Amino acid sequence: MEQVNCKLTVFFQEPFWVGVYERWEGGAYSACKLTFGAEPKDAQVWEWILTGFRGLRFSPALEDAPPPGPPKNPKRAQRSAKRELAERGVGTKAQQALALQRGQGKAARRRRSREQKEAEQQRQFQLRQEKRRAKHKGH
Repeated sequence: MEQVNCKLTVFFQEPFWVGVYERWEGGAYSACKLTFGAEPKDAQVWEWILTGFRGLRFSPALEDAPPPGPPKNPKRAQRSAKRELAERGVGTKAQQALALQRGQGKAARRRRSREQKEAEQQRQFQLRQEKRRAKHKGH
């Protein structure tokens, strides 16, 4: 049975509240960035996790080991939570994954726009050819 670990970090990144959802699944790491806008309440974040998870677009998988399991000692858990809050923000692994996702989206947009431009040029050419033929038909 494959184990999946997930982590959601919500922080303020001028001018919006942002969440980074990280997922470790079978030695692969992927991340997704969410923009909340106004400061979300805990209940709103929980509701969003329950309802909006299926619509997330994660970055392509990167090779990475999953984070260690939760510490057994409650004081240690409290200290690690405090340490994570002090770090504040997104880890470099998440930044790499999100940059890869942005790059792929940019390449797809460029490809789509190039195809649309070529199709439009072809359409204009066909119109010019038809117009030329129509002029010659009259003579």
